[in-house]
Amino acid sequence: MNDNTIDSLRDALKHSPENTPLRLLLADTLLDLNRLEEAEAEYNMILKTSTNIKVKFGLATTFFKKGSYSACNVILEEVIEKGTTDVNILTLYAKALLKENAVSKAIETYKKALAINPNHSDEELDNQLRLKGHNEAEVVNEEIDNRFLQKPTINFSDVGGMDIVKKEIELKIIKPLLHPELYKAYGKKTGGGILLYGPPGCGKTFIAKATAGQVNAKFISVGLNDILDMWIGNSEKNLHEIFELARQNTPCVLFIDEIDALGASRSDMKQSSGRHLINQFLQELDGIDNNNDGVLILGATNTPWNLDPAFRRPGRFDRIVFVPPPDEVSRESILRLKLQNKPTTNIDYVSLSRKIENFSGADIDAIIDIAIELKLEASFIDGIPKPIDTSDLQNAIKKHKASTQEWFMTAKNFAMFANDAGLYDDILTYLKIKK
Repeated sequence: MNDNTIDSLRDALKHSPENTPLRLLLADTLLDLNRLEEAEAEYNMILKTSTNIKVKFGLATTFFKKGSYSACNVILEEVIEKGTTDVNILTLYAKALLKENAVSKAIETYKKALAINPNHSDEELDNQLRLKGHNEAEVVNEEIDNRFLQKPTINFSDVGGMDIVKKEIELKIIKPLLHPELYKAYGKKTGGGILLYGPPGCGKTFIAKATAGQVNAKFISVGLNDILDMWIGNSEKNLHEIFELARQNTPCVLFIDEIDALGASRSDMKQSSGRHLINQFLQELDGIDNNNDGVLILGATNTPWNLDPAFRRPGRFDRIVFVPPPDEVSRESILRLKLQNKPTTNIDYVSLSRKIENFSGADIDAIIDIAIELKLEASFIDGIPKPIDTSDLQNAIKKHKASTQEWFMTAKNFAMFANDAGLYDDILTYLKIKK
């Protein structure tokens, strides 16, 4: 095929512009010659009057060659949803998925193509997905590793206040890792679980990440969207894979946010799928079939009273730590940390910290943001950044209410009337209420 062929096809189309097979031949020829813009125009012209799969495949191939992988996938997904068994379409879709780093889905799609035609092969996909003899599970595992594993750059020195919480974590997590021989002498394993609870925005996630940095450990942070799946059995599989990743990368801090949603009380559940997930979670914590030595599990929740009691048994989350709003010294420390890289002048940290009692770390972030916005308005006039001063922060404090108050209203009821085991005594102590 050459330019003369293209010219001949165009001349023929002038006499028969409605001839779809002829126009498709022109589009395919342009594609073969990598004249992609012209090919795209011809395919789109045909699609105005035809929904031929060959035309859609040609347009998708054009987008793939142009590097427009998302556009390519949109077309192919529509074709595949209609039940195509064309291995070339499935192969192109697998390639486009791979370009967008959707490795697991690419493997699944390529497997479908091979199931339809076992003799089919694609050298590029074979090399990238099978990794020269490594099985596809290893590719998926590498994708999971890159998604979850982190190496924190912060430690306890970056956390303002929270001395009691730091001490609990140090005794339960840090000391065992620094002095494993002492724990081994007493037959005690390193690792275990700590449940952090308290009002939202008080630094539960931050302290977990700092813990990993403090002991130079890997850090895995997972939330609901990383585990829950609409298909039966997949949530349990996702949870197991995350625990396995932690076990393979010890020492490792595994942080599970919103743990009450994953480990809600089974007595409150109507569907068996939720109970299956909780049972799987408990099995992973117990480490009966797998060794959890060196895996440090931190769970965070705003509503510990919704957690299934089985999670609090010895060997699981047997240490429960209340993470309160920062005290006055901690608030001052947080203010200094948050403002240290911002233009400031004559900040009275002591007086400000007294005015923000019951403010969470997130609330302190909010008042600083408000102060910055007020300062930006003044800076826009002459384009010169104005330093933040005490009065700016005082004005910001007046515009923001502590977000922890609503949480304490609920927590107070549980601490006073559903606290026979003394689990929530720390809440009463914080509120200065005697039992």
